[in-house]
Amino acid sequence: MSEAAPTRAAPARPRKPLWHHLYFWVLVGIAAGVLIGLLAPELGARMKWMADLFIKLIKVVIAPTIFATVAVGIAGLGDLAKAGGLALRTVIYFNVTTVFALALGLITVNLMRPGAALGLDVETFDASAAAATLRTAGATGGEGVTGFILALVPDSFASAFVDGQLIQVLVMAILVACAISALGERGRPAVRALELLAQVMFGVIRIVMWAAPLGAMGGMAFTIGEYGSQILGSLAYFMASFYLTCLLFLLLVLWPVCAWSGFSVFKYLRLIRDELLVVLGTSSSETVLPRMLAKLEAAGVPKSVVGLTIPTGYSFNLDGTAIYMAMGAIFIAQAFGIEVPLSTQVGLLVFMLISSNGAAGVSGAGLVTLAASLAAFDHVIPLAGIALIVGIDRFMSEARALTNLAGNGIGTLAIARWTGQLDRERLRQVLDDPALADPDAASPGAAPPAHAPSH
Repeated sequence: MSEAAPTRAAPARPRKPLWHHLYFWVLVGIAAGVLIGLLAPELGARMKWMADLFIKLIKVVIAPTIFATVAVGIAGLGDLAKAGGLALRTVIYFNVTTVFALALGLITVNLMRPGAALGLDVETFDASAAAATLRTAGATGGEGVTGFILALVPDSFASAFVDGQLIQVLVMAILVACAISALGERGRPAVRALELLAQVMFGVIRIVMWAAPLGAMGGMAFTIGEYGSQILGSLAYFMASFYLTCLLFLLLVLWPVCAWSGFSVFKYLRLIRDELLVVLGTSSSETVLPRMLAKLEAAGVPKSVVGLTIPTGYSFNLDGTAIYMAMGAIFIAQAFGIEVPLSTQVGLLVFMLISSNGAAGVSGAGLVTLAASLAAFDHVIPLAGIALIVGIDRFMSEARALTNLAGNGIGTLAIARWTGQLDRERLRQVLDDPALADPDAASPGAAPPAHAPSH
């Protein structure tokens, strides 16, 4: 009697040594930057160019990558009604989470009252430190909702790419995708050309990302060397309050979303640890946008969902920026001994819900958006108080960008789950073994293996 041959288990893939991982070298870069900032602050203050250069290298390819990815994703649906339903759910989800972020920021700052101990006088306060921010806010926030709507459309097709306006690139990509879908089979060559463009851009990004440790080192050295001595007293308390609120948002809002979507928030954070560390070092969530596109698609989210939600989230789902704006406004009022009525705080929340849309995920944008929002409430909260947080804004931008990044990725997975398009088995495999979704382990822009969605 012959015995059946025993089935041979698939050999386990050898793990890469620690020093072969991007996150290891980014951590080394961050640690080196902190040491330089502490031991040689003057040298550290001159190293910002390294972070700026890395960010510029990434931003060069962001616009064409987003355009190609969004256009291919929506055109691939083949049904504009389905694309419209996906867009509607995306906007609803992003606005709901932004409301939670704003509300949590208002609750925390009212309970902890980080500005109450400052006791400043509006008449004698020196606002010169915020002069540049106020000028920028005046130039960008003067036209309100009308200006925001007009800014959605570029002056020309090319200007959206030249100026690097992601929200305009997104609008043009949607229009092009609709036109390609209307062509039917005749539009297939255009889809293939855009897919090839996306693969080329991902290849460029894969090369550039290995400069991330140097960018992180330069950014951290500049932050510590330039601003390290300014973290004192109530300003440190305010900064700690903000970091705590971002953590609470992760635990109280995003954790339940992850649980409903069927995955662990901690495994998700492990999946995007490379991206989180790059953002920590550069204070910019835009630096990892293309990698998030590739990683979430590899984790079981269809290209059509990833292509629409991630770029949209970078303009409409800035949870960290929303928390910062709510807390910053009330902190300034507390510093001058001003009690803001609940009705005014609710009005501020509604206004900030609108003004936070379209804010870029780059360091400094949160401060400008806060100033533009406060301009509408200057009769209650002195706009000049922005000068209070100019010095610590760089430190707080890391928490803003980290929260924005985590929220956008979770939102993409949640929307895929909501629409029944999330491949939950593939996601489980990737969360258990993040190397399966490593953009550096596959050929540039390579699509993950297809799996049937698990409802």
